[in-house]
Amino acid sequence: MRHSSRPRTAVAVAGAAALLASALTPLTASAADGDVFISEIHYDNDGTDTGEAIEVQAPVGTDLTGWSIVLYNGNGGAPYDTKTLSGTVPDAGVVVLEYPSNGIQNGSPDGMALVDATGTVVEFLSYEGTFTAVGGPADGMSSVDIGVEEPTTTPVGHSLQKTDTGWTGPLANTFGVRNGEGGGEPGGAVCDITDLTSVGAVQGSGDQTPVPGASVTVRGTVVGYFPDFDGFFLQDAGDGDPATSDGIFVYTDGPATVDVGDEVAVTGTAQEAFTVTQLADPSYEVCASGTELPAPTELTMPLLDHEPYESMYVTFPQDLAIQEFYNYGRYGEIVIGLGDGMTRQYQPTAVYEPGSDEAVALAEHNAANRITLDDGLGTQNPSFLRHPNGEAFTLENRFRGGDLVTGATGVLDYRFGLWRIQPTQGATYTAVNERPAVPEVGGTTTVASFNVLNYFTTLGSRGADTAEELVRQQAKIVAAINEMDADVVGLIEIENNGDEAVGTLVTALNAAAGAEKWAFVSTGVVGTDEITTAFIYQPAEVEPVGDFAILDSTVDPRFLDDKNRPALAQTFGDLESGGQVTVVVNHLKSKGSTCEDVGDPEDPFGQGNCNQVRTDAADALGDWANDDPTGTGTDNVLIIGDLNSYDKEDPIDALVADGFSDLLLEHVGEYAYSYVFDGMLGYLDYAMASAALQGRVVDAQPWNINADEPSVLDYDMTHKPPAQDALWAPDPYRSSDHDPVLVGLDLSQDEPDTTAPELEVIAEPPHIWPANGKWRNVTTAVLATDDSGEEPAVTLVGATAANGGEVRTLDDHRFQVLAVLGATYTLTYEAMDAAGNTTTTSVTVVVEHPGKGKRQGHGDSRA
Repeated sequence: MRHSSRPRTAVAVAGAAALLASALTPLTASAADGDVFISEIHYDNDGTDTGEAIEVQAPVGTDLTGWSIVLYNGNGGAPYDTKTLSGTVPDAGVVVLEYPSNGIQNGSPDGMALVDATGTVVEFLSYEGTFTAVGGPADGMSSVDIGVEEPTTTPVGHSLQKTDTGWTGPLANTFGVRNGEGGGEPGGAVCDITDLTSVGAVQGSGDQTPVPGASVTVRGTVVGYFPDFDGFFLQDAGDGDPATSDGIFVYTDGPATVDVGDEVAVTGTAQEAFTVTQLADPSYEVCASGTELPAPTELTMPLLDHEPYESMYVTFPQDLAIQEFYNYGRYGEIVIGLGDGMTRQYQPTAVYEPGSDEAVALAEHNAANRITLDDGLGTQNPSFLRHPNGEAFTLENRFRGGDLVTGATGVLDYRFGLWRIQPTQGATYTAVNERPAVPEVGGTTTVASFNVLNYFTTLGSRGADTAEELVRQQAKIVAAINEMDADVVGLIEIENNGDEAVGTLVTALNAAAGAEKWAFVSTGVVGTDEITTAFIYQPAEVEPVGDFAILDSTVDPRFLDDKNRPALAQTFGDLESGGQVTVVVNHLKSKGSTCEDVGDPEDPFGQGNCNQVRTDAADALGDWANDDPTGTGTDNVLIIGDLNSYDKEDPIDALVADGFSDLLLEHVGEYAYSYVFDGMLGYLDYAMASAALQGRVVDAQPWNINADEPSVLDYDMTHKPPAQDALWAPDPYRSSDHDPVLVGLDLSQDEPDTTAPELEVIAEPPHIWPANGKWRNVTTAVLATDDSGEEPAVTLVGATAANGGEVRTLDDHRFQVLAVLGATYTLTYEAMDAAGNTTTTSVTVVVEHPGKGKRQGHGDSRA
C-alpha cells in the first residue's frame, strides 16, 4: 500500500519462478494456508494493459512448490490460465507472477483461485462481481468479490492491494514488497544521505558518464515513469551547467514503486546502457509525493546536440509537422519535425541534383529538424495506438502526414538508435492536410498510374496471406479506382499470373460499379518476376488500337528484365474525339534492391542501389517509346508508372533528354509528391509526355490518398491486434503505399493550340510632369485577343518602381506614383488563353518632361 508520508524502499522484482527458485533454506514445515494469500492484483489500465501481475504474500522461506494461481473467466465460469509456483519465498515476503499484456481478463466479472500443493483452494477471489466456477480446482465454488476494481481509466503503474483493513485501490503499485512495509519514516536510509551527487555530475558534458562504475546518490523528482521500461526518469534542480543534463534514467530491472511527482533519493551504479547514462542496481526511497514537476525545458528545431537534455523533462513549442509514421502501428512511433522553409521534409534528390551542395545541405537540415514522438510503451503492435493529442487513434481521431503537433512534451529519451520524446501528456494537434477529392484534370481522355502494392490472388506470396485479407485489400483498391474514374489505368505491382489477377480485379470493379464498366488488356505472363504491370480501361470511353508491345532484354540489352519489370505499351483510341495515345506502363528496379552482381552498388550521391540499372533502362525506354512501339503511327506517347527515381536523378534526366517532359514537375511544381520514405517526400510515380503529346496535356496531378495515411488503415492483418484490424474501412485511403497519378489529355483531332494571345497595354499619362514629389494617378487600358475568338484571362503581374520612385497599387488598373525626377514605373500584365498559352507585356511610365525622349506608356507584345 502506498503511504504518502512514508518512503518506500525498492527491491528487484523478477518473475515468480526466479524469485521462488532463490537459494534460501526452506522451512521444515509449510506455513498454514491462512498465512499465504493474494496481496496485490493489476489487470486493467488506461490504454494498452501493461505490467499485469498478481502478488502472493507468505512468510519468508515458505515452500510454495506445487502451489498455483488459476485464472477464471466470469462469463461461463471456466478457468483460462494456470501458473504453477515452485521454490521458497524470498526475503521480500512476496512473490510476483507476471502476465503478458491482456493476460488477465478485464472483469465484469473475472477472478482467480489460489490453490495449495494438495489441490485445495485457499482463496477464490473475483473483481467487478461474483460468479460460480465451472471446472478446475474451484469447481462449484462461489467467488468472493474483493470490492474494488480497476476501470479502463486506471493510470499505468497502479494496482489493487490488500491491507490490514481489506482491499483498496487503485493505488501506485507496490509489487515486490509487502503492502504497508515499504520502508522507514521520512529521513530513512537513502533519504537521510546528505552526500549527494548532482545528476549533471553523473551525466557529464560528453556522450558518456565520467564516473562509470561509481556508486552515487542523487535526489530529484520523478518526471517520467513508463512501466515497460523497467525504470523511471529522475531530474534534479540542476547544476547550472548548460552542457550537462539534469535528468537520468534509473534502471530498476522490473516495476518501480514510484509515481510521477515523487521526490526520490537513489543510490545506484553509474553506467552506460546502449549509449544512455543510467543508474543501475538502485536502492531508492520516496522522500515526498505529489511535488510540483520542474518546468519542462523548451527545445526548438534545429536540435544539433541532444546530450545536454538526455532523460530530461522537455517540451517542443514549435508547430512540428508529422513527417513519418512507418513504425506507428508496430511501435507507436511518429516522426515530427520541420522542412526547409516549409512544414514537410523532402528527399534531397527530389529537389536538388544528386551530390550537389544543396542536396547535402538539405539532408543535414532534415536530420537536425526531426524527432520521434513515441508512445511510452515497450510492446509491439499495441491495441492502444496513441494519437499525438494523447487520445486513442480512431477513424474519428486520426491524423495525416503534414498535420501539425504543437507543444509535444515528455522525457527526452534515446533507444533503438533514435532520439525520442516519451510523452507525459497530449500535445496540441491541428489537422491541416485534409483528405483530398479526386483531382479534376480535364481533357477528352484521362489516364492514371496506380501502384496496387502486391495485389495477388495467390494467397501467402507477396500480397494477402488469407482470403479475408484479400477481400480487404481488393475493396480498397476497387474503391480508389472507381472513384478516380480514369479512362485508362496502368497498374503496377499486380501478380504476374497470366490474366487471373487483373481479371479478378476487373470483375470486382464491375461488381462495385453495377455495370460492365471495365475491361483489361490480355497479356498473359509478362517476364519472369512475380509482379508485373497491366492495363485496365473503360470500353465506353476508349478502345485498344492494335496489339500491346513489350520492352525487355530481347528488344534492347540495356533494359535488364531480370532487374526491371518489362515495360508494357498499348495504344488507346478515344471513342469521342478519335485521337490516339500510346501509354507505356513501367516498374523499374527499386532503390533497396541489390545490383552488385551487375556491378551497380549503392550510388554515392543518394540515388540508392541499382541507379545505373535504372538509368540504362530509362535510356532504352526513351528510345523505344519514341520509335512507335505499337506500330500504330501515333507519336502521342505517355510514359507512366513507378520509375523508382526521384525527379532530379539520372533515370529521369535520361528520359528528359529523350524529349519526355515530367508532367508533375510542370503542372504541380517542385514539391509534388506521391511517396514518403524515411519521413521525406518525393515522387517515384510518373507521367511523362512525348514532344508531340505535350501540347495536348491539360493537367497532371497526384491523388494523395496513401502516402499521407498510416498503414494501420490498410488491409494487412499479419501483426495487428483486433483493435488495429477494426480501423480498416472499404475506402480508398491507404489502398497502397504509393499515390496514384492522373493525367488529362485533349486527344481531339485538331492540332493543339500553341499560339499565344496578343496583349496591348496603354498607360495614361505616359509621362509625369512636373517632378514636384507629389503623388500622381496613373491608369491602364488593356486589350487582349486570341486566335480562338475567346477572350483571354488577363492578370496584373506586378507594379514596380525604379530610380527613387514609389508606387501604390489601388486595383488592377489604377495606381499612384511619386513624381520624382527620373523615376520610372513598370506595370506588367499577363494574358492566358484557354489552351494555357501566355503572353506577358509591360508598359513604362517615366517622370520627365513630355517633350524629352521617345514616347512611353505603350506596350505591345506577342509571345
